[in-house]
Amino acid sequence: MNEKARVSSNPHIRARATTTTIMLAVIIALLPTTVVGILNFGMHALLLIAVTICSTVASEFLFTKLLHKKTTITDCSAVLTGLLLALNLPPSAPWWIGVLGGVFAIVVVKMLFGGLGQNFMNPALGGRCFLMLSFTRIMTDFATDTYTGATPLALVKAGEKVNIYNMVMGRTAGTIGETSMIAIVAGACFLILIGVIDLRIPGSYIVTLVIFITLFSGRGLDFDYIAGNLAGGGLMLGAFFMATDYVTRPITKNGQYLFGILLGVLTGIFRVFGSGAEGVSYAIILSNLCVPLIEKITWPKPFGKGGEKG
Repeated sequence: MNEKARVSSNPHIRARATTTTIMLAVIIALLPTTVVGILNFGMHALLLIAVTICSTVASEFLFTKLLHKKTTITDCSAVLTGLLLALNLPPSAPWWIGVLGGVFAIVVVKMLFGGLGQNFMNPALGGRCFLMLSFTRIMTDFATDTYTGATPLALVKAGEKVNIYNMVMGRTAGTIGETSMIAIVAGACFLILIGVIDLRIPGSYIVTLVIFITLFSGRGLDFDYIAGNLAGGGLMLGAFFMATDYVTRPITKNGQYLFGILLGVLTGIFRVFGSGAEGVSYAIILSNLCVPLIEKITWPKPFGKGGEKG
């Protein structure tokens, strides 16, 4: 045999998709809800999105330069983090909220733990929860020139009637990117079609939430209440674009189903029994923290150590 064997480190089988292409695909998928948010809330929403993205990219660039590490902004993960964070901000929030949240998301949640692939929770949601705890009044003020009063999800929780059609189309109050269910689902369908995400986590998440609120809300099979919970708040944005984050979700298929069920239960607890109307961000972060345990109990055992024969 004259052929020489090529020896290399694992992984030995590599997918064609790169980190950059995946990040760009998710950014493209978020464009419909981004456009709807800008059209719905005006130029200040566009300014807030731009400032937040600039802050995340600049934070990652400066962090790598100061620590003499390889610049990683070309993988577009910082752009995606900034966009997701901006879409989770109230449209009337001051510009510095986006800057502060972006710096926290990148420096504290992502880079201090080793950068992309090492963060223990979704950076965008980490930044949002930091802002929620630090600037609660600003982060819960959704009043704009177009919309005043409570958000549709808050009205649903209070037992009032809401216009489901407007919630689906995006003609409601809320954060910049959560108002249009149809725009979010359109972007999610794009990601599913090209194979970036699948329905294991979002499907089990949404189904579990529907079952939970049907059993424990005291309203039974109230379709208006169920539809309001599905179309209102950050459920769809969180289920398809943040719970499916490759870094902070379980690797195993059974683990992903369990992860989705946990998300649905936690969101249901926050929405039904909590003082607020929302709960998606906290549910995803708490579930992110449970991923090591989920993978431990769902990781297949190798043959000879309790695993089944192939």
